[in-house]
Amino acid sequence: MDPLAGPVQYGAGDDVEMSMGTVSRTAGGKKKGIKVDEPPKFDLESYISNYTGRTKLARLYVIGTCSTFLSVEALKMAVAEAKLGKDVDLYMSAVEALSRVAPQDPEAKPDTAWVDHTSKVVKAETDRLEHELKGYKNNLIKESIRMGNEDLGHHYHRIGDLANASKAYARMREYCTTTSHIASMLFKNINVSIDRGDWLGVQSSVQRLRNLQFKPEDEAKNKAKMFASLGLSQLASSSYHAAAISFLATDPAIADNYKEVISANDVAVYGGLCALASMDRADLQTQVLENKSFRNFLELEPHIRRAISFFCSSKFRLCLDILDAYRADYLLDLHLQKHVAVIYSRIRTKAMRQYIVPYSRITLDAMASVFSPGQMTTRPNGGGIDMKSPFIIELIDLIQKGTLDARIDVEKEVLVTAQADAREKVQSAAVQSAKEYVDTAHIQLLRMNILHAGLEIPPVGGEGGEGGRGRAAAEVAAMRKGFALGRG
Repeated sequence: MDPLAGPVQYGAGDDVEMSMGTVSRTAGGKKKGIKVDEPPKFDLESYISNYTGRTKLARLYVIGTCSTFLSVEALKMAVAEAKLGKDVDLYMSAVEALSRVAPQDPEAKPDTAWVDHTSKVVKAETDRLEHELKGYKNNLIKESIRMGNEDLGHHYHRIGDLANASKAYARMREYCTTTSHIASMLFKNINVSIDRGDWLGVQSSVQRLRNLQFKPEDEAKNKAKMFASLGLSQLASSSYHAAAISFLATDPAIADNYKEVISANDVAVYGGLCALASMDRADLQTQVLENKSFRNFLELEPHIRRAISFFCSSKFRLCLDILDAYRADYLLDLHLQKHVAVIYSRIRTKAMRQYIVPYSRITLDAMASVFSPGQMTTRPNGGGIDMKSPFIIELIDLIQKGTLDARIDVEKEVLVTAQADAREKVQSAAVQSAKEYVDTAHIQLLRMNILHAGLEIPPVGGEGGEGGRGRAAAEVAAMRKGFALGRG
């Protein structure tokens, strides 16, 4: 079995859609839930305690609709969490999802009394806040208008009207009078943009935050939030190397200060996996394992540190085993889910390329024992290589794409790599360096003899003029040419 082949497979033409409220797979116009059949390693209550607000509810919904082991427990927690807020639509979505997996559960039926009461409260609160904001605008008090828009944006965010929440926060800009006001407004806009999946909006707000001067006591925490949110936007756009750099630059001061968006454990996982997928071994060693700041995050997820250590020490089988063991956890992650297949494939391909570097010939069985243990590369009757073997098909695909500079010797059942003659390269470079040194030394000696004999002709334009520099260049070129002709 392929260690990086998980329980979820995406077919051609399947489009994975994910937002803070829904996770689905569209295939031919029909939506199917992504199912993870393996049990995750995390404890649900401990895991979900790292989050608050809409992120907590969205993660519960993802786990409930994707995991066959935790579906009922997660969705019941999602229903309870939704009833603590004011987003009626999210509550109804959670109840509907629960009714599909546990139709007999009492919570699988909508609480119509709560829905009616909450809807009335929401409408009354919306009318009140809009009326107050109108009064503030009539009084032309900037601070009151700013706070009115802030309260209205917070209210819209809580009830799930993210578009109006973003507009309300954006209207605060012209009424912000201090740096702290601007920073607060931008961070609120970032949170709403993340919930909406508006990653360009996240990057725009982060860029504006970079131009602000924070108070010394807030600088570390604010910059940590900036890098974490920027990393999420880069991860969402599949810019794994940029995402790795952002997560690696995140300060441990983020700790529990950003629970409405991301946890410190997430920073370790996202940063570690993105680094594994996009960095070479030297960078992994220096920028990840030897990064004193990021080490604090790796202590929260020691398996990520072990996987990176094994990769750096060329113990690829152990690295892939760790990733395979935690694949189910990552498939249930709100932001990581749709990237697991690509990230794992990149890590696997990097490992294969690194594995073949020291060898000119490698038996296919030896490679299969590392990258596809238990999988046969030859026919059972001893009739040579089984060209339909998944591992052989994978190797052929990588060779055809130019990812692996090698070829398969079917007769001898080995992988032959294209090896450059390193000794010949070094000798050629040494001979060329010696030749350049001799030529330069000869020209310098010739110049010294000309000066000593008084044969130098001063340039017409003067030493410092353009003519002088041109004449000098011409002299050097002539000497080089003469030297070449003399040796010829």
